[in-house]
Amino acid sequence: MNDKPAFLDSNVCLYLLGEDSPKKFTAEKLLALPEIVISTQVISENINIGIKKFKFSDEKIANHINFLIRNCDVVTISVELQMKAIEIHFSYHFSFYDSLIIAAALQSNCATLYSEDLQHGQAIEGKLNIVNPFII
Repeated sequence: MNDKPAFLDSNVCLYLLGEDSPKKFTAEKLLALPEIVISTQVISENINIGIKKFKFSDEKIANHINFLIRNCDVVTISVELQMKAIEIHFSYHFSFYDSLIIAAALQSNCATLYSEDLQHGQAIEGKLNIVNPFII
């Protein structure tokens, strides 16, 4: 088992709120792993999508965000992290926001980035492996 932390993308965290039982179960299993990392971007995206797309109540969103903060290490998006994201964007041609997620995972010394949106199996800088947890 890898002893490095793992990073969760926004979409994985959102499945905790959903009705898709298999994906919700997978997200719950990932959150139970030791050393799970998210970023302030993940928190912001969960708030935005929960309110705008899913129309969840303020209480449900607040409870979800508090759960994430209690159960994950949270990386704050800094200027340096944004500069690293630009570098990743230019090198790998990901969107800027996907690059920001990747930069946060790299900064946190994560070995794995769990994401449904990125290319399963891709390695970034020889340090970070992208895994779609819903197809493994």
